[in-house]
Amino acid sequence: MNDDKSPFQRTFVNQVKRCAEMSRKLRFFKDQIHKAGLMPSPHPVSQPDIELEELEIRLAEHEHELIEMNSNSEKLQQTYNELLEFKMVLQKAGDFLVPDEIHSEETELDEDVYINNDYSDSVSLLEQEMQPGPSNQSGVKFISGIICKSKVMRFERMLFRATRGNMLFNQAPAGDRILDRASNEMVQKTVFVVFFSGEQARKKILKICEAFSANCYPIPEETTKRRQITREVLSRLSELETTLDAGLHHRDAALTSIGFQLTKWMNMVRREKAIYDTLNMLNFDVTKKCLVGEGWCPVFAKTKIQEALQRATFDSNSQMGIIFHVMNSVESPPTYFRTNHFTNAYQEIVDAYGVAKYQEANPAVYTIVTFPFLFAVMFGDWGHGICLLLGALILIAREKRLGSQVCHGIVHMLFGGRYVLLMMSLFSIYCGLIYNEFFSVPFHIFGSSAYKCRDATCSDARSVGLVKYRDTYPFGVDPSWRGSRSELPFLNSLKMKMSILFGVAQMNLGIILSYFNARYFSSSVDIKYQFVPQMIFLNSLFGYLSLLIIKWCTGSQADLYHVMIYMFLSPFEGLGENKLFWGQSVLQVILLLLAVIAVPWMLFPKPFILKRLHTERFQGQAYGILGTSDMYNDEEPDSARHPHGSHDEEFNFSEVFVHQMIHSIEFVLGAVSNTASYLRLWALSLAHSELSTVFYEKVLLLAWGMPDGIAFVINSLLFASKKGVHIWSEKKIVNEQGILINGQTKKVFAFATAFILLMMETLSAFLHALRLHWVEFQNKFYSGDGYKFRPFSFAALTDDDD
Repeated sequence: MNDDKSPFQRTFVNQVKRCAEMSRKLRFFKDQIHKAGLMPSPHPVSQPDIELEELEIRLAEHEHELIEMNSNSEKLQQTYNELLEFKMVLQKAGDFLVPDEIHSEETELDEDVYINNDYSDSVSLLEQEMQPGPSNQSGVKFISGIICKSKVMRFERMLFRATRGNMLFNQAPAGDRILDRASNEMVQKTVFVVFFSGEQARKKILKICEAFSANCYPIPEETTKRRQITREVLSRLSELETTLDAGLHHRDAALTSIGFQLTKWMNMVRREKAIYDTLNMLNFDVTKKCLVGEGWCPVFAKTKIQEALQRATFDSNSQMGIIFHVMNSVESPPTYFRTNHFTNAYQEIVDAYGVAKYQEANPAVYTIVTFPFLFAVMFGDWGHGICLLLGALILIAREKRLGSQVCHGIVHMLFGGRYVLLMMSLFSIYCGLIYNEFFSVPFHIFGSSAYKCRDATCSDARSVGLVKYRDTYPFGVDPSWRGSRSELPFLNSLKMKMSILFGVAQMNLGIILSYFNARYFSSSVDIKYQFVPQMIFLNSLFGYLSLLIIKWCTGSQADLYHVMIYMFLSPFEGLGENKLFWGQSVLQVILLLLAVIAVPWMLFPKPFILKRLHTERFQGQAYGILGTSDMYNDEEPDSARHPHGSHDEEFNFSEVFVHQMIHSIEFVLGAVSNTASYLRLWALSLAHSELSTVFYEKVLLLAWGMPDGIAFVINSLLFASKKGVHIWSEKKIVNEQGILINGQTKKVFAFATAFILLMMETLSAFLHALRLHWVEFQNKFYSGDGYKFRPFSFAALTDDDD
């Protein structure tokens, strides 16, 4: 009610800022707990509730304490790292300054040692500098420090170029990993000592060290001082370790105490912030004593809302009562469907395409049946369906446990669609029984086959064919079709014609639902000039094709392709041997004429009728206002209203006509393309069956060389128990060619069944069924331009609302 105000001008902006600041502090605590390797308690320790003001003070104290501890810990850690590097430099650089043979006898050295020219070549530069005489006159100096191991080669090369080779570079690995200041990571480092001569060289070397982030440490020349400094460094390191451990323990204790209440505090602040955000949407009354707000609620919830408001008034001891008044609004209300665990997933499938307009027919009601059924038409195999059923039952059995956990990714998707998976598996078993396929193997479940061999040996069963000797197989496809020379043509014809029948039936259902939408919104224009011509056009062509398919199934030998093609090319010629019933030629001409008439019927009348209705409505407005917009909203057909809901704008006839023309062309072309699109039911069903057959015959039977019955037992053991799988994986079977086959073949078959047929094929059939519902079915009646009803709820708050 205060859209004209910015967020900073609203009444409760200060409270929202306070909650946002507390949320920031709580996120800071959460990050610190995770960095420390601790986990906040999901079940907070029960403590008395605190007010928001008290919580704000406590959070500020905790934040100040943590920031101070972190600052002190960083300073101590930085000092500790510097001393640790200093210790490494003292240990490693000392070996460069004093050779091993001198280092072992350095207690015996004194100022009277004489060094001749031959010996001076073998001792270190510092040893020469320590002796009186020529070494003091040489002016050789050194810089020691430590650098990352990855930079040593480039560092040495740069030093060599900068000093033109007038330096001596020695290095040694530091040993343990050391914390790098720049990257704040544990890295390998190298101790170095650079010997040089001259002040200019020293400045260059120091600049290069700074550029390469090398830390330089001064090392005394005297051995005694180095030992003394080393002892002091070790002593300080020991003290710092004790101090750091104590500080870390104190910090972990503070974070642990915060972690026990962190979840509770975050929920409390999140709820308070959501309440103030909602209050900011309301307006203060002119008396500044009450808030005024508008909102949507379901009709069935009005009584509950009034009771809740009265209860809140009583609990708060308010002197002003709450007024609940139902208003008339010109805005389109939000859409709300009451769902349960079973129907929620189907509603989400529909809402992913678009939310239904208010009081529009909901496709989810029909999707509950049609979606898993069309999936099963493509996935039909009752062996694979049983595998899906087991997975769905596991998810449903663990519903309470999985529902209380926070699931992500594929597990969350599977759990949310557990009842969709259940229905898909049941329909897959049903269609698999019709196709008579169990992992591509047919069985005589409903009796014996209707066909038999011509001779006793069945030697010509695959070449000459079988003979029908009894009634048709009672349910599904006769198992004798498998392996026969007519198997593929028969199944292709069956599934292709079945796909067309299902497609035409579902598209007719969509058009019928458009009629109920138009009737509910009192739009007689849409019924007369949209529903009727669409039904005529679709059924004149593809409804007639469906009739021919049903008639053809009675045993006719007619070529349906020829009938449909020449219905357009030569509608007045005789059908000859392709005639299926009396009067077919006349009926085809009538249906063709009706289809042609339906196109201008859809295109032209509706725009002109809408223009006339608009003119009649507004022809007297120049002389005065005769009624309100609410009156016209109740009396006017929905289709005659302006598309944008505004009655003051001029009626744009060209825009309406172009929109109707696009809609008509889309339906005419879509009637053909949508019907062809349903052939994916045939294509995917055939692909699934053939893939299953290939894996069964070319992997399992070819490897084991066994008849179907024994292979079926092994196949059952493969999915029945781990024990059975283990037994068969240990055995080695010799096939007819004498090739040794082990459990690897079984693993290949199991992998192909589980990952290709159960996972990839399931996903493929799911996506194709989704497309058939979104495009081919819902575009006949579903606009999907509404918006969801999202009531205020604490349960709907997430971490993003912080």
